[in-house]
Amino acid sequence: MKEVFAIADSIVSPLGNSSAENFSALCKNFSAVKEHDDSTKSEKPFYASLFEKDAFNETGNLTKFEQLLIRSISDAISQTTIDIKSQSVGLIISSTKGNISLIESKEFTPELKERISLSSTAKKIAAHFGFISKPLVVSHACISGLVALITAKRLLQGGKFDTIVIAGADTITKFILSGFQSFQAVSDDLCKPFDANRNGINLGEAAATIILSVNDPKGETIKLAGGAVSNDANHISGPSRTGEELFQAIEAAFLESRVDKNEIDFISAHGTATMYNDDMESKAITLAGLQHVPLNSLKGFYGHTLGAAGLLEVAVSIQSLKQGKIVPTKGCDTPGTAMPVNICTKLTEKNMQAFLKTASGFGGCNAAVVVTKSRLHNV
Repeated sequence: MKEVFAIADSIVSPLGNSSAENFSALCKNFSAVKEHDDSTKSEKPFYASLFEKDAFNETGNLTKFEQLLIRSISDAISQTTIDIKSQSVGLIISSTKGNISLIESKEFTPELKERISLSSTAKKIAAHFGFISKPLVVSHACISGLVALITAKRLLQGGKFDTIVIAGADTITKFILSGFQSFQAVSDDLCKPFDANRNGINLGEAAATIILSVNDPKGETIKLAGGAVSNDANHISGPSRTGEELFQAIEAAFLESRVDKNEIDFISAHGTATMYNDDMESKAITLAGLQHVPLNSLKGFYGHTLGAAGLLEVAVSIQSLKQGKIVPTKGCDTPGTAMPVNICTKLTEKNMQAFLKTASGFGGCNAAVVVTKSRLHNV
């Protein structure tokens, strides 16, 4: 089976316009989450990670969502020598909401219906860069980013492409925020992932891009070694109460990766700071026998960035592998989950070779990927 390498990555968020800028901000304990009093998004103040209002030109032909994708993809491509116009180069777009904000201010016409479709956005982004191959869209709740990576990996190993650009983004609008508020899932303060006093999520805006290739970049390499998905079949908005299904995805990801669990240096968890999600993750991680492994959630820095979350958090974790630093879990002061896990609460420096990334979402979906650095010994 062909090996799949991550040859470039990019993050565009309120913390920075590249992966390097973002990682530097995280290591300094900077958070983009703050209180906002914006009646166009909510009748009451709320905490979220949002771009400044003048960060995008929202009067042109490209929406904020599309501009976000273009910024991140442009930065990632600039790090490579790939030929976008080659049939061997693919594009996958990951998002949960896309241009849905357009329905808040425009009459719902057949033209608008087409405009808000994710397939329409994907075609526009592909045309902007000159991709020849037909773009794919992955919209699978909060695991969209990881599913997009796993999909790309399978397409590459199946010989469909040699290189695939995977980009994800979402913006926060009244429509989106009100949905989470209706579930009473939004925290009225900075979110507290895995904390005993956690009481809900913060939302966030961002875009992230990872470029995968079967062409060995030589030297130090980052490899997407394995990935898998599963489903709870439990509830439309509530996760499994046992964690068994996320555990199944973790086990399948390890089986595909052929990496020994003892070689995992840290876990990048979903960590939404809701009572049920964090408890479920703690159970799944314990079932996998990984409760001793350092674990973090980035939601206290970025909020939940929805379709960008999986890609963003993998990109941050790749930087962790390269720089030997595990980012802490901001907001977690008193760890407290159903099963005790090893929450990383301060910046930790260590030589690392591999990490596990997990994610879960509405509809009971779960995903896990294993990423390794250089020539980690396979078992």
